Amino acid sequence: MKNDRGLLIVLSGPSGVGKGTVRKAFMQDESDIQYSISVTTRDPREGEVNGVDYFFKTKEEFERMIENNKLLEYAQYVGNYYGTPVDYVKETLEKGKDVLLEIEVQGAMQVRKHFPEGVFIFLMPPSLSELRKRITNRGTETEDLIDNRMHIAKEEIELMDEYDYVVENDQVELACERIHSIITAEHLRRDRVAVKYKKLLEVQK
Repeated sequence: MKNDRGLLIVLSGPSGVGKGTVRKAFMQDESDIQYSISVTTRDPREGEVNGVDYFFKTKEEFERMIENNKLLEYAQYVGNYYGTPVDYVKETLEKGKDVLLEIEVQGAMQVRKHFPEGVFIFLMPPSLSELRKRITNRGTETEDLIDNRMHIAKEEIELMDEYDYVVENDQVELACERIHSIITAEHLRRDRVAVKYKKLLEVQK
């Protein structure tokens, strides 16, 4: 038996840890969970599709969304904006459907303030050397930008204590299994289901 209101699941972690890869693999087997597509001003990477991976906007379009309070969270990262459309998330949760956000650490900290009842999962690399290798293998960044991302990644890992769970992304399939287990357990938490079950007792009186 599922709780009436959906869960907000926030998947976050340092740049290069493989958030997008894990999210895509996880969502292939999760028809009951709705992925909330983020808005960004960065250029699409090879293979990324507008409206599927991200909503790609200009800086001016994004700043209008900020002014009109249309974002649950937003952050500026390595010169680009990233954000989550607020109306879509709230409406989906009210319908009883779980929503998965895959966002940067700065954004996750903002969501924590608005949705403290959310489930916050930090995706961790096996090591910093492996993280650097993954960023380098993208082939999209200069050495200076890679150094900058690694410096930011170390700062982001320091914020791990703000999350509910830590999942190591050693293998994508194993990371997906761990996330699935977390969500299953969260749906069974007493504080989420007690009201519903107590109503069943009242019906039987």
